[in-house]
Amino acid sequence: MERWKGRVALVTGASVGIGAAVARALVQHGMKVVGCARNVDKIEKLAAECQSAGYSGTLIPYKCDLSNEEEILSMFSAIKTLHQGVDVCINNAGLAHAESLLSGRTDGWRNMIDVNVLALSICTREAYQSMKERHVDDGHIININSMGGHRIVPSADEHFYCATKHAVTALTEGLRQELREAKSHIRATSISPGIVETEFAFRHHNSDPEKAAATYESIKCLKAEDIANAVTYVLSAPPHVQIGDVQMRPVEQVS
Repeated sequence: MERWKGRVALVTGASVGIGAAVARALVQHGMKVVGCARNVDKIEKLAAECQSAGYSGTLIPYKCDLSNEEEILSMFSAIKTLHQGVDVCINNAGLAHAESLLSGRTDGWRNMIDVNVLALSICTREAYQSMKERHVDDGHIININSMGGHRIVPSADEHFYCATKHAVTALTEGLRQELREAKSHIRATSISPGIVETEFAFRHHNSDPEKAAATYESIKCLKAEDIANAVTYVLSAPPHVQIGDVQMRPVEQVS
């Protein structure tokens, strides 16, 4: 991670869970991290914790609603003005609504597409353009995907969410191919965790906290720090090594 010291990383959805763990790890390794979320109170607290811990990097909170393209573009403009641009983009933000295919609400489906697919794609495009205009040829774009992007969970509440994550799988490989066609050495990686113990299930099943809790009590789950370790592993690979897809799940997870 030595070569990333002082470089700029964007982490979306950095207020809690995987995003917060990734932001902390990158700051610990000396990176300048822009952490964005709709609510930055928790990111501001994390930034203070990182500073108190004496980490060599810095965490800069940025308020951004990723379902709004204008706010995303404004964020990238601010990063360009204040920090020159983005060298590493961690597309972590994602959400799930319990909206089945047969009776789900359209606005729930649309929100999942807006955040899980379109925001990721917009951030990817803007990060690439930021790297290209500064002649950064060793950048990295990492999409936090899901095992749901590789198989369909037999649960009606998960089907549309899985569809958005299958899109992330396709988008990451498409990005890799386009970067190769452009003769770029910027790398693209998808990290697909299984069950991770975060606030995700409680947001997903917000009307049934017992169901959410049961998700994490059935097996020994992954921790957010496990995913952060995967991110630093991928970033630490030699520049000529392309790690395209990392699939990781709890040992006890069946599928």
